[in-house]
Amino acid sequence: MGKRILLTIITLIIFSTVDYAANRRFTLVIDAGHGGHDAGAVGLISKEKDLTLKFALAFGKYIERKCPDVNVLYTRTTDKFLELRERAAYANKNNADLFVSVHINSIGSGSYAHGYQTWTLGMGARTGDKGIKMNLEIAKRENSVIYLEKDYKTSYKGFNPNSPESDIMFEFIADKNREQSTELARFLQDEIVSATGRQNGGAHQNNLAVLRLTSMPGCLMELGFISTPDEEEFLNSNEAVDLYSRGFYNAFVRYKNKYDSHLAVPYKVEKVDKVEMPQVVPEKYKKPVAPVKKSEVEVRPTTQPSKKTADVSAPVFKIQILAASRQLSKGDAHFQGEDNFEVYQEGGLYKYTLGSSTDYNAIYRLRKTLLGKFPESFIIAFKDGKKCNVNDAIREFKANRNK
Repeated sequence: MGKRILLTIITLIIFSTVDYAANRRFTLVIDAGHGGHDAGAVGLISKEKDLTLKFALAFGKYIERKCPDVNVLYTRTTDKFLELRERAAYANKNNADLFVSVHINSIGSGSYAHGYQTWTLGMGARTGDKGIKMNLEIAKRENSVIYLEKDYKTSYKGFNPNSPESDIMFEFIADKNREQSTELARFLQDEIVSATGRQNGGAHQNNLAVLRLTSMPGCLMELGFISTPDEEEFLNSNEAVDLYSRGFYNAFVRYKNKYDSHLAVPYKVEKVDKVEMPQVVPEKYKKPVAPVKKSEVEVRPTTQPSKKTADVSAPVFKIQILAASRQLSKGDAHFQGEDNFEVYQEGGLYKYTLGSSTDYNAIYRLRKTLLGKFPESFIIAFKDGKKCNVNDAIREFKANRNK
């Protein structure tokens, strides 16, 4: 009897939810992380709170323009501080169908990392399933729409909201939310990485407060690493705003087409040309330092690809594979069997490179073959023996090639 009542209740809630959704617009809440006195992660030229607001507003405007049936709401539209519980409460209060929180990643000083990541609610390394249990309580409170009906005791006769059967019902709802969140994360990883050319940092799960306090599917995005100079510069570019927005739109469309039950005509995913993004360190981040003496560090010239000698003034491209605060000897495990390296000193660090050529395309191809060993490697350039802006060097290379 209890199982029959439970099945009836679940069926009624599913159909009442579908009927309710059919009479209102799909609501997307976009949360710009941090704000106000909470700057978030800080890079060399920008702050996380400013970047999250810029991208959150851009994502929302893109959806508003392309999907007129979607109600886009923002937790903040100015440089304002909001507690995590306020952000979640805003989404719950507005009966959001989807919640997305925008963040920028960071890693400790002296380390470099690249890539886009998505996070959904799951088991925390330290907290276990506490976040999931708390989210279940939120789901109970926020999804119990039947309690608002004046005659719910008559309509749902035999249903006890505090019974074990009702726990199963709300577990069902919470599980569906997490399942859809995981699918959203997959769509975002596919589309944003494809659109931007960023490294795929993967989808992850953890006990994140802003997600466990919401009662609908959702995720937290880490667009890139503000602590990595070339990634920070990319995040600050107008090009990045357009590419991320298109990727976000495509992921959202895939999600909405699959889970929006009253969508009459599916939206089409936009075709985005593949973007090749060589990872470079901008010149503005360079600090001139005294060169390393040859007697201090063994410098071995590389022969593959070979350096062109036709124009000695042409910029020379190399691949920086790692940096260390100490000198690394030949055979060190960090080189993973590569011993044909060169080294230069900058900012108190010893920086090691592979390859040396005036042919940018050759170095670009070489870097691709090295990504398995050195996924964080990037291209740098020298001119007349001095480090130069790699973008300027690429432009000069292309100009020389066309002569």
